[in-house]
Amino acid sequence: MKYLPIPSKLYEQNRARFIKKMKPNSVAIFPASPTFPKAGDGTMDYKADADVVWLSGITQEKTIVVLYPDNPDKNAREVLVVLKPNDLLEKWVGHKLRKDEATAISGIKNVQWLDNFDTMLQVMMNSADVVYLNTNEHNRLDTELPRTDLLFVQDIMKKYPIHTYDRAARIMRDLRSVKTKEEVDVLKVAIDITHKAFDRVMKFMKPGVMEYEVEAEITHEFLRNRATGHAYGCILASGDSARVLHYVENNLECKDGDLILMDFGAEYGNYNADMTRTIPVNGKFTKRQKEVYNACLAVHNHGKKIMKPGLHFQDYVKSINEEMERQLLKIGLITKADIKNQDPENPAFRKYFYHGVSHFLGLVVHDVGNYQDTIKEGQVFTIEPGIYIEEEQMGIRIENNIWVTKNGNIDLFKGIPITVEEIEAAMKR
Repeated sequence: MKYLPIPSKLYEQNRARFIKKMKPNSVAIFPASPTFPKAGDGTMDYKADADVVWLSGITQEKTIVVLYPDNPDKNAREVLVVLKPNDLLEKWVGHKLRKDEATAISGIKNVQWLDNFDTMLQVMMNSADVVYLNTNEHNRLDTELPRTDLLFVQDIMKKYPIHTYDRAARIMRDLRSVKTKEEVDVLKVAIDITHKAFDRVMKFMKPGVMEYEVEAEITHEFLRNRATGHAYGCILASGDSARVLHYVENNLECKDGDLILMDFGAEYGNYNADMTRTIPVNGKFTKRQKEVYNACLAVHNHGKKIMKPGLHFQDYVKSINEEMERQLLKIGLITKADIKNQDPENPAFRKYFYHGVSHFLGLVVHDVGNYQDTIKEGQVFTIEPGIYIEEEQMGIRIENNIWVTKNGNIDLFKGIPITVEEIEAAMKR
């Protein structure tokens, strides 16, 4: 790992939070996936399972976290299972964790090798009444593909068919959406690295550079500051490409007079920043660009103003949409007649703003959480309104990461240029 060691307290707190939600005499099992093959004998870049990382901080493949708080054996109430190091394997792929190293990262004292897992689990299952098994229950999950988490579940249930089973993911969704201070401290490092990359890009940007050159500048700054890399596919969309929400080709020239929409974030310590800024390629907004940008910023600021604990998320979205309607009316993109005659299922503002405004953020960029619930203290959201105008070949989006606290919210991107004046001044320097 490139990032500096993270105190095991973070993971110890997380395990304690999950254990509080467990039923009496229950065991919870969280397996991490193996590596996946690609063409030839290669393997895909490994992304550690978020739930296993949240509970242990371990990013090594095939790791398993087992929690059994009522275990008669006090030494086996928390167990971490990892691959046994192999001298020959390490000559090819590098170092694998030793038991003391796994304990230092996770705070779990009982570390077992993977080849002992079945024997260990049998003893636990013979004592436990309830078993929590974990699967990916993200609302946007592609359920058509074969999944290793389901294979693991099927294997356990086949071996122990008459136990009572429960879903761990339901608990994890609610717990992971609420961040501890220690988690936010790690996220702040990812955000600080993202800020440094944005500063670098504003100095680098000028007419004639290629979008992929901008991506290279961002990547350089990420890696030199210990980021694992990009939190997600970097979006660098100049000109009309900015209307494509997930534009990732990044292969066009940045032209004089155009805007460039940049959506990127660093991953540090497995936590992800997510920032969008739209800046003028030549360093100066035109009158119209400034008008549209300020309308988008007004919606963004409205979102920050109203986001607070206790507000139902869907009421928050409704208020954002109403503010977007006001701003689009103000800059002449829609009319009062458009609003009066609109289809309630497809309101007029949707022509220019056609995506959600916020999502949960954390170990996953689109992190787990309940969008049908109230906003809660400790949750971290993006706020990212956008205005996309086909007839003007223009797209603008502005995105910050917000930490909801007891007394309102904290903009974790405070100090990063966001207004027209701040961006122009930074690019001029």
